[in-house]
Amino acid sequence: MVALLLLLAGGAATGCGGRATTHHKPGTTHEQATGGAGTLLDAQDAGGHRLREVPAQGAPQVKLAVRPDSEDGWNLQLAVTGFRFTPDSVGGAALPGAGHAHLELDGRKLARVYGPWFHLPATQVPEGTHTLTVRLYADDHTAWAVAGKPVEAAVELTAGPPGQGAHSHPAPAPTGSPATPAPQAAPPAPPADRTVTLAVRDGKAVPATGRTELKRGERLALRVTSDRADTLHVHGYDKELALPAGQEATLVLTADRTGLFEVETHESRLVLTQLLVR
Repeated sequence: MVALLLLLAGGAATGCGGRATTHHKPGTTHEQATGGAGTLLDAQDAGGHRLREVPAQGAPQVKLAVRPDSEDGWNLQLAVTGFRFTPDSVGGAALPGAGHAHLELDGRKLARVYGPWFHLPATQVPEGTHTLTVRLYADDHTAWAVAGKPVEAAVELTAGPPGQGAHSHPAPAPTGSPATPAPQAAPPAPPADRTVTLAVRDGKAVPATGRTELKRGERLALRVTSDRADTLHVHGYDKELALPAGQEATLVLTADRTGLFEVETHESRLVLTQLLVR
């Protein structure tokens, strides 16, 4: 019995393969912390991230579709193949076909994207024609690449003056296939019924997390400022908002679903408020 206990204790201390598992990120497995994929190149993408080369066959692919939102800005859809979004493993080792995406406007990073849908508010796109790019990354923040080029997709996005419509159409991209354009004009959005102002400062929600009670059908404007770049996510409504560091961003939604929904940030993992819709 004593020998058996000693054997079990030794196995728990060394983990799989006889190596300690305490070195990897909490919440990840030993495989996630030691796994690898492809070939790490010296070349970098436009954001300074090293490229991780994989064979073309079975490589991650992405298509980007952009459609005007009926209330504010645009809804982005990232259609991926050979790839899955793994928000819980960001910061871990590179695993085949896993990771997240970066969203850029004219080469300037707007946000990380952790799922197939993302909401881009009109306030973050100046008037005129721009290039919107999404690029796929591994959990260790290296950029997936094929034939020395990052796996990405791009569209041209045209923003009109406030209150006017907007449209998008494909732009040339090094890899990946731009999605079919959807040049639909968005009508001017009606004003919000309620406005809630929130902030993230020094890793804390300001004001302290509480509840925002709404009647079904009410339009809510969430005005959020974060002291670090982050992404806002409204659970249950699948709405996301890029939060540039130190700049106020606004997300407008119609509370057309009843229930209790959390509004949180991805990077700081803070619940800023709970939407109680009756």
